[in-house]
Amino acid sequence: MAKVKVGIINVTGYAGVELARLLHGHPQVKLVSVTGRSAAGQKLAKVFPHLVDLDLNIEADLGDVDLAFCAMPHKASAEAILPLAERGVKVVDISADFRLKDAAKYPQWYDFQHPGPHLLSKAVYGLPEIYRDEIAKANLVANPGCYPTGALLALAPIVKAGLASPDIIVDSKSGVSGAGRTLTLSTHFAEAVDNVRAYSLEGHRHLPEIVQELEGLKPGFKPMVTFLPHVVPMARGILSSCYVQPDGGKLAGGKAKLQSLYCDFYKGEPFVRVVDSPPETKHTWGSNFCLVYPTVEPRTGKVIVISCIDNMVKGAAGQAIQNMNIMLGFPETAGLEALPVYP
Repeated sequence: MAKVKVGIINVTGYAGVELARLLHGHPQVKLVSVTGRSAAGQKLAKVFPHLVDLDLNIEADLGDVDLAFCAMPHKASAEAILPLAERGVKVVDISADFRLKDAAKYPQWYDFQHPGPHLLSKAVYGLPEIYRDEIAKANLVANPGCYPTGALLALAPIVKAGLASPDIIVDSKSGVSGAGRTLTLSTHFAEAVDNVRAYSLEGHRHLPEIVQELEGLKPGFKPMVTFLPHVVPMARGILSSCYVQPDGGKLAGGKAKLQSLYCDFYKGEPFVRVVDSPPETKHTWGSNFCLVYPTVEPRTGKVIVISCIDNMVKGAAGQAIQNMNIMLGFPETAGLEALPVYP
């Protein structure tokens, strides 16, 4: 059987190059086209020597493909996707450009007027654990943000069960690759090493995405989310500590009921593991897994849920391939079976 032809728009960013690495081992697709404005005309393996077995030129424009991954920055991604959508090409967008359903929120959170608001209602939010059936029928999938992936997988079971009060705190720590490959002072080695930095205290761009999806889990639920991201001196990984006051002040059944709730919710999910001790980012490096640990703080009764993901895999490229697999009817785990890298 002929392999499906796929392409990557903007292979030169961290998410794009991770897509290339993962797609190379996929049994049912062939990466046939990659673009990158800054490196057009060069061999992919020359720009990224670890991709030595990928004999592709980086082009200025995408070739003929059945499905495209778009790893452009916000606004530029939507502009690149519009002509593909008109031609009926299936697309997985790794930017934020189709995650929010309300076009009016893009000027507020991303500082641009959306060029294709008519597509927002057609785009499916690509969190397979919640929207698998919708993804299977979609032509355009909005890959979730890295922070929202970890936060939503940590919070979905308790929110959907109606056991959470609106006051929710998400405290996340991310490796510096989450800031992208563009050079900035804050990601300079001397600035980032031996340092932990909180940022976007007035509101991170991923906040409306988290709120939107929590609201969708439980009709009538109006979460008041405090989201505080931090950068820590490591290359990749996100650890999210989520704090939820149970509705009514106390969770009946305590920790045992909570863990049972989470195990039932994620039963059969290929990439979410409910673990019996607090996970660490090293436990997910290089893999598409999300590890979740729910517990109850005995003195306050507050629910604490820890989640860990690799922000470049489950938080970006791996989840994009998971979405592609669902869209094309492939086994969901195809190309994503690798265990985490250790140490």
